Amino acid sequence: MTVDIFEPQAWITRSACRDADPDELFVTGAAQNRAKAVCLSCPVRTECLSDALDNRVEFGVWGGMTERERRALLRRRPDVRSWTELLQQARAQHAATG
Repeated sequence: MTVDIFEPQAWITRSACRDADPDELFVTGAAQNRAKAVCLSCPVRTECLSDALDNRVEFGVWGGMTERERRALLRRRPDVRSWTELLQQARAQHAATG
């Protein structure tokens, strides 16, 4: 049986920040760069980001993006109804060509 890592919240147990102090991920200024660094090697970075985008999470670093970066992306792509679906399709296309 395979687990759909895009299943709501299933990805959390595999996140690089699962044992981190949440206060380290909800920071401002230069501290955001340290929080984003945790995301660089995270195996579920895409799932985290798509969850934050789909749910319009306003605060914190999610999937390697700050709230400001996510807002900018949402403004640039108002046509996207489901970031989870879009990112799943992109992952499948990448796997098919790689």
